[in-house]
Amino acid sequence: FNQGIIIAGKQKMSKSRGNVINSDEYVSKLGADAMRAYLMFVAPWEQGGEWNDSGISGISRWLNRVWKLVLEPYQMKVTAAVTARMKGEKDHYRDLQRVTHQTIRKVTNDLERMQLDTMIAALMEFTNYLAKTKERGEISGSVWRETIATLLLLVAPTTPHLAEELWQQTGHPYSIHNQSWPQWDEELVKDEEITLVVQVNGKLRDRVIVPVSITEAEAKQIALESQRVKAHLKDKELVKMIYVPGRLINLVAK
Repeated sequence: FNQGIIIAGKQKMSKSRGNVINSDEYVSKLGADAMRAYLMFVAPWEQGGEWNDSGISGISRWLNRVWKLVLEPYQMKVTAAVTARMKGEKDHYRDLQRVTHQTIRKVTNDLERMQLDTMIAALMEFTNYLAKTKERGEISGSVWRETIATLLLLVAPTTPHLAEELWQQTGHPYSIHNQSWPQWDEELVKDEEITLVVQVNGKLRDRVIVPVSITEAEAKQIALESQRVKAHLKDKELVKMIYVPGRLINLVAK
């Protein structure tokens, strides 16, 4: 634990200054995994960071959410909307696959670079996404169990005790730390939609969600149909269009 807690306020911690945090108290109250995760999350690992009780409490709440997410029963909701989305095996959980594989890539890369704070931030985002997915109940139970197994494998380096306990409680053999690390599929991590920035004379006027495969002609049409853009093109002549694929379109008018 000593590596992470190296700054208190703006002063280095040391016994001579009497500002050393006793980790035993927090381990006893919140668990070793919460302490470990907080030290990884508080700041870039090689720099350390400021000690903040509310910060470790936030980590503890996240771990509680993971616990409930994994162990509380999942039930698929059979509604007309869900049935419509499940016409094809690839269609009904395409979004879940994409987010899962994006998370695997992000966590793997951050772990290899020791960028542990951003790695945990990605795990928190994934947890929130899964909580919303569970609430909607739009995927099959088998897909949900597979996704939860991936989540546990991804959190195992951060919270080894929690991951091991949940791994066994969800019916997997001992030990999670003997399992292969998840791999991502480059095709699955690709976004199907992007946010296209629309500018008029270099100034931001709108943002629109468009398919990643959008053509230049389609981008121009969408930009010109934007009510926000129309207001800034009123009584002006469009003289030029600058299109940066996947990023922005700038309408030059005079």
